Amino acid sequence: MKKTTIVLKNEIITLLSRPSFWLVTLGIPIMAWLVFGLVGRLNQNSSASSILSNIFSGPAELRPEGYVDLAGLIKTIPQSIPAGTLVQFADETSARNAVVRGSIVAFYVVPKDYLKSGQLIYVRSDFNPLASGGGQSALFQRVLRINMLGGNLLLASLVNGPLKVQEVSLAPTAAQSLDNTNPLSFLLPYGVTLLFYFLIMGSSSLLLSNVSKEKETRVMETLLTSLTPTQLLTGKIIGLGLVGLLQTILWLGTGYALMNLSGKVFTLPFQFHLPISIIIWGIVFFILGYAVYASLMAGLGALAPNLREASQVTFVIMLPLIIPLFFSSSVFVTDPNGPIATTLSIFPLSAPVAMMARLASGGVPWWQPPLVALLLAVTAVFIVRAVASMFRAQALLSGQPIKIKSYLQALLGR
Repeated sequence: MKKTTIVLKNEIITLLSRPSFWLVTLGIPIMAWLVFGLVGRLNQNSSASSILSNIFSGPAELRPEGYVDLAGLIKTIPQSIPAGTLVQFADETSARNAVVRGSIVAFYVVPKDYLKSGQLIYVRSDFNPLASGGGQSALFQRVLRINMLGGNLLLASLVNGPLKVQEVSLAPTAAQSLDNTNPLSFLLPYGVTLLFYFLIMGSSSLLLSNVSKEKETRVMETLLTSLTPTQLLTGKIIGLGLVGLLQTILWLGTGYALMNLSGKVFTLPFQFHLPISIIIWGIVFFILGYAVYASLMAGLGALAPNLREASQVTFVIMLPLIIPLFFSSSVFVTDPNGPIATTLSIFPLSAPVAMMARLASGGVPWWQPPLVALLLAVTAVFIVRAVASMFRAQALLSGQPIKIKSYLQALLGR
């Protein structure tokens, strides 16, 4: 135990003495706070605030539009519709002339056979492929629906579903409600996914680089004269893991503070509030994910003759951790409890990143995070033991080329 502690302390001191480590560890939070402060300062300026609001949430004002009711369905305009928002025209010609004059920006045509065809025509002067559903078409469709139902506002609201769906989640997840129509709603799960990928990959890669360089410089031969391979492996994993844990807490704490301050600093129509539980789960999944991938990297470093050959196999090992990145801005936001997101968060090799993305999206059943943590812990124990058997003097001092097949066979004890 004493020799393991010596290796542990040496790894911590060596890593903390590198300026590059502090540049990354402190540089990212500092940059985040600077950007946060800059945007907050811009937000104090009314014109800058208006520009930012329009970029992220679209124009807030309703533009005047017209309609031509050839079917004779619209008898009244609800009082909830601002005056001048919808202007009636007798025919398409007068409506087109109004568009040319600029008094309206577009108009709708309700054909005579609307009750049979269900077709609504929307005419505008410009071409905008990014306009979802034709500008303010939802507003006019609501007016049309109310008139078809005899002016019953409540019945018109219930036609397409309940007025309000109350979601109750027993999971310790984020308290925010992500709006899929807001582009910023995709950033939180994607940011969490990316953060945990870099945290686990960065800390694990340090172990691979460390072992490979000591083999190349033959420092490993000197160390093995007074240490057992298991003592060496244990000291390196725990030492680099503690430093990685410090980095994780710092980055997660920074993200937690910024997200919860967003509603107080910005007047933009969005707020992200993260509960303290996401930091707790973040620490748990980092420790377990690091134990799995650091052990896999250590085994790779033990078998590979040099860092260059080891790096060629690294992508295959890290592939399960990369896959959630392709789904972070789509599946984890739109369907966090769907089959793809759930499978990726339960599979141990992708769970550290995928489960955190789901927790950031919200709505994860309360029993899934503990279950995934248990499965990940069992996997970590299995892999650590398998790699410990690979971490022996014969393997560490050999210079045989590394192959995926030989690595997997050694991991399975064959």
